[in-house]
Amino acid sequence: MIRINKIAKELESAVLDLGADKAKIIPIEKVELDRSFRAMCESNACGVYGKCHTCPPDVGDIDELMAEVRKYKFALVYQRVSELEDSYDFEGMFEAKRSFRPISQNLREIFRAKGINNALHLSVGGCGICPICAKRIDSPCRFPDKAMASLEAYGVNVSRLAAASGMKYINGQNTVTYFGAVFFTPENGNE
Repeated sequence: MIRINKIAKELESAVLDLGADKAKIIPIEKVELDRSFRAMCESNACGVYGKCHTCPPDVGDIDELMAEVRKYKFALVYQRVSELEDSYDFEGMFEAKRSFRPISQNLREIFRAKGINNALHLSVGGCGICPICAKRIDSPCRFPDKAMASLEAYGVNVSRLAAASGMKYINGQNTVTYFGAVFFTPENGNE
């Protein structure tokens, strides 16, 4: 059992202040990784496979990415639940995803301000910083310091991550739930 210290409580509180509905820090041992998520990406259901720097295959080798996640000690998991008009409200889903991204981006600054630089920020699928990813015109990423890959691109089983964090993956009819996580190792003895 890990001891939730002052910095952990501050981080959970900070992400809630940014607009997340729930937040929880868990030990990395509770994070389940599964390389089969890469096969889901390869099926290209979202239409951006090979068209975004932060998506497969460009994001990197799945085994290397999973190894990167495992090198951290903790994960700050957060979620936001948004209401939809109905289960076919794709515009509402897109808007909920768009409004979730600033939470993840602003969290970077909070980690930096707390002196936690050894962190990996992952969020909802498809970076979304640029209206059209520079990958589509064979150019380097325009904002490598802001670009953020998805949890699934790194092999994170998000439904199990939700359960390990005491959160629901599905939050009822006519809702959409988005997750983000920051994998980190506290510095300066902040454990």
